[in-house]
Amino acid sequence: MASLRNLPGTTFKERTRSLGIWLLPGMQVKRWLSLMLIGMVTMSVGLAIWIDLRPVFRTGQLLEVLITSIARMIPNDISGPLAVLAGLGIIFWGLYNTLFSITEVLVPDGEAPDLANRVLTHRRLSRGARIVAIGGGTGLSTLLRGLKKYSSNITAVVTVADDGGSSGRLRKEFGALPPGDLRNCLAALADEEKLLTELFQYRFPKSTSAQSDAGLAGHSFGNLFLTVMAEIAGDWEKGLAAASEVLAIRGQVLPSTVENVTLWADLEDGRRIEGESNIPESGGRIKRVGCIPEAPRALPRVLQAIAEADLIIIAPGSLFTSIIPNLLVPEIAQALRTTAALTVYVSNLVVQAGETEGFTVSDHIKAIEAAAGGRFIQTVLVQKDTPQLHHQVKGTVIPVDREALAFMGLQLLGADVIEKTSTAAIRHNSPRLARVLMHWYGKRNQQPRKTA
Repeated sequence: MASLRNLPGTTFKERTRSLGIWLLPGMQVKRWLSLMLIGMVTMSVGLAIWIDLRPVFRTGQLLEVLITSIARMIPNDISGPLAVLAGLGIIFWGLYNTLFSITEVLVPDGEAPDLANRVLTHRRLSRGARIVAIGGGTGLSTLLRGLKKYSSNITAVVTVADDGGSSGRLRKEFGALPPGDLRNCLAALADEEKLLTELFQYRFPKSTSAQSDAGLAGHSFGNLFLTVMAEIAGDWEKGLAAASEVLAIRGQVLPSTVENVTLWADLEDGRRIEGESNIPESGGRIKRVGCIPEAPRALPRVLQAIAEADLIIIAPGSLFTSIIPNLLVPEIAQALRTTAALTVYVSNLVVQAGETEGFTVSDHIKAIEAAAGGRFIQTVLVQKDTPQLHHQVKGTVIPVDREALAFMGLQLLGADVIEKTSTAAIRHNSPRLARVLMHWYGKRNQQPRKTA
């Protein structure tokens, strides 16, 4: 390994700045340095007592003669400060070389100054709000990608009703939980590990032959990895924890239940559609949804996270196939109804085809709270200005019925959270969405909370 002093990007200025970061409040370095100095003084006193103080007396005499001689040559108002500065310089130089000798071992070549920033980020995020984000699909992963910049105390509660694509095939072949949404959330919370994240999201290309669904074709590497990890670890909870360590994620990703859940929907025309992937394709208006088994059990860690949460966010996503399936777990619904945390629902931007045609924002909330068996949402975050749909987009902007929301006693939080790109899709901007939510949380957190 090359010396840090010879590496590009580790100049004296950058290393000095990095040392300054080590000494910032909250880094938990200064307290141990102070303890070390106290230990050195204590050890010196112990040695003096052990040798019966005789050399200490002679040393004191020698120091007295030395200090008196220096004071005669240089006035004490000059020699004193110079000695203090010299002592501080020696301490600084020793600390400087000590920290970077350790850093040289702990980080790859060329990244030494970044270690202090990593530790500082870790300390700051570890003191962040305890957040529970509930949902599934791309809406939840979009939310998590922004939230990880503000806290590492994040719990993503993910639906496991998916039965299509790679997830559906693994579910049928191995009886596994559908890993697709879990994989997306793990990748979203990964701590800047670009290569690992790309590997986790890699999808094997589909074959052009008639056997296009055979073998690895169409499978995501992350889906296969999670399925194998669950097998090796013994269950999905342990498998997800192991995958979280590999990806160095900020927080934890948990399924709402580990039971094999099948989603069904009753339509207004009297039909019952089974299977999450079949519901949007049914062509009818959904009256209610349920699952088999009727009352799946929640993971204890999910219930613990909700009970300890400071902030609970219902993520944007497909209303009946991504959000509500989590609320069909009775213990989760009960925990949400009794939580003392601040709760906010992030409204979708456009109507979901096959699920929410004709719905307003208040209709979404009514459906969510009907599934949960009662009121628990306090605030609704909506796009403050009506987004303009590109002509390529087939869809309808969800109407924000402000009067109905006010009548329901909900706080309306309007903000510009839309992704401003040239693409046809209308979607949330991860950094902007997270910034708005955490700013709102910071203001509301200063107000009295309701008691559970």
